[in-house]
Amino acid sequence: MTAADGSARLDFHQLAPGIYQPLLAAHIAAKKGLGDLALAELVLIRASQINHCAFCIDMHVKDAQRAGVSEERIHLLDAWEEATGHYTAREQAALALTEAVTVLTDGFVPDAVYERAAAHFDEAELAHLIALITTINMWNRINVAVRQPIGSLS
Repeated sequence: MTAADGSARLDFHQLAPGIYQPLLAAHIAAKKGLGDLALAELVLIRASQINHCAFCIDMHVKDAQRAGVSEERIHLLDAWEEATGHYTAREQAALALTEAVTVLTDGFVPDAVYERAAAHFDEAELAHLIALITTINMWNRINVAVRQPIGSLS
């Protein structure tokens, strides 16, 4: 649980700056290298939904709105595979890869999922997409572990 004053269990950002700063830099570089801000935010929200990270969901929903992602697409994201016509083939490939990397159901990312993404992203974009998925999973795990309160770093 969070502290009585509503703060996180511990101040990870202050206590581990040697982890926080490089992770933040990697996350920013991955997002920038992907180049599509709306797509990046969809990926960040979806991984955060899977990992039950309320702090990151809140942050990236707001960022997605600022990037022009519609409320409808944000609300349907948890069921993107069923929301036919709301996500492009490129977005669907990125979301499938996000789920595969985040969950690692079979202990690896299936070839079909990787190949689907590779059909929509050049190698540099794909590298940045994988990095973005990896960094949000780290952020999610940190924020869930310390129970970072929603909006606390705004």
